[in-house]
Amino acid sequence: MDYLALFIEWTKLKIRIHLAPDKKFYFHEREIWWASLGINIGFEQDGKHKTFERPVLVLKVFNKYLLWILPLTSKEKTGKYYYSTEYNGEKSNIILSQLRLISSKRLIRKIRKLSPREFTEIKEILKSFL
Repeated sequence: MDYLALFIEWTKLKIRIHLAPDKKFYFHEREIWWASLGINIGFEQDGKHKTFERPVLVLKVFNKYLLWILPLTSKEKTGKYYYSTEYNGEKSNIILSQLRLISSKRLIRKIRKLSPREFTEIKEILKSFL
């Protein structure tokens, strides 16, 4: 499927997500969720599969509708803009440079909760970027 076709499919799904009723679940800081991130521009992290989903770390909850997230990738990445973590023997990298605000309607399902130590380290690294 070409990029334009993917963008059209994402736009259709985004409309359905936008019009869906509010979800009746709770989400908290430190949790990692699958979220529909869509097809984005340039080097912004895209979602995968037919729901355009990607794992994300919930960094800050503002209310039941809005939260800051950091996307994850399973690709091996190094450098100051990546934080490596492991769960059940699988490594992933949190993309620190792609902090973004999303609607809670984008959240699909919870994966796990990051350790308090790792979460604190991530927040300290982000503070150093400012």
